[in-house]
Amino acid sequence: MSVEADAGRLKTEADEPGWEVDPDDEWGVAVIATVGRQLKLRREAVGMRAGEFGKAVGYGEDLVYKIEGGKRIPRQEYLDKAGEVLGAGGLISATWEDVKKVRYPKKVRELGKLEGKAVEIGVYECNSIHGLLQTPEHARALFEAWQPPYSPDDVERMVAARLARQSVFERDPAPSVHFVLEEAPLRRQVGGTMVWRQQLERLLVVGRLNNVTLQVMPTNTEAHPGLDGRIELLKFPDGTAVGRADGLFNGRPVADPRQLRILELQYGTLRAQALPPRESLAFIKQLLGET
Repeated sequence: MSVEADAGRLKTEADEPGWEVDPDDEWGVAVIATVGRQLKLRREAVGMRAGEFGKAVGYGEDLVYKIEGGKRIPRQEYLDKAGEVLGAGGLISATWEDVKKVRYPKKVRELGKLEGKAVEIGVYECNSIHGLLQTPEHARALFEAWQPPYSPDDVERMVAARLARQSVFERDPAPSVHFVLEEAPLRRQVGGTMVWRQQLERLLVVGRLNNVTLQVMPTNTEAHPGLDGRIELLKFPDGTAVGRADGLFNGRPVADPRQLRILELQYGTLRAQALPPRESLAFIKQLLGET
């Protein structure tokens, strides 16, 4: 087998932040360990050393060992290149279908699964712009402001996970999605003026989608049920639902119909008190025009 080495600098861990394996994610650890073992066995079967293989795919030897040892999550590009170099006929590339399912933290995957199944999503967000609406730069600025601070790798991993959830807007058939956002977070220039303006423009784009309703709750409104915190409601094709509210049921997710009715009543009241969708988009445009 002829191997053409990459003439450029080989990638190291610093080039791919946020691709470490979460040791508390048992399923994720098992999947990545299995894929790594397959890569190692195939490499050894063709008689290639780790360093030689690394040059062929553009990665440093240490990173190759960590991927094969189940310590690092391989990127799709890595798997594709490895398949070409090892002559695997697409079998290695196919493992990405399993890898991408464990790419993101366990808690985010669980939430993403629920959002991915829901036919209706309702969210009231009081302190920030909801994750499904955030730009990458906005999300990164939020994570970087956390105390105690996250490592750069953790920040990138969480940004990627948050953006992955936004695939909900690409589903077919599309779910019905409702947002109620407070005015104050819309005015907060997270990440600076440019990032803030890009975030508001993102809200306008999403708010115009046929399956999305976006409403703004003015700061000068009367007291409402959302003053205790966030409210979320997810409804599924089989008629079941799950929801949670910071101020009810100890903030835990609930599925009992009687408890869900309380959440639905509160969320319905919020939507009634917020600006109508058309006025909400006009309000966001006005904010952009003030700078």
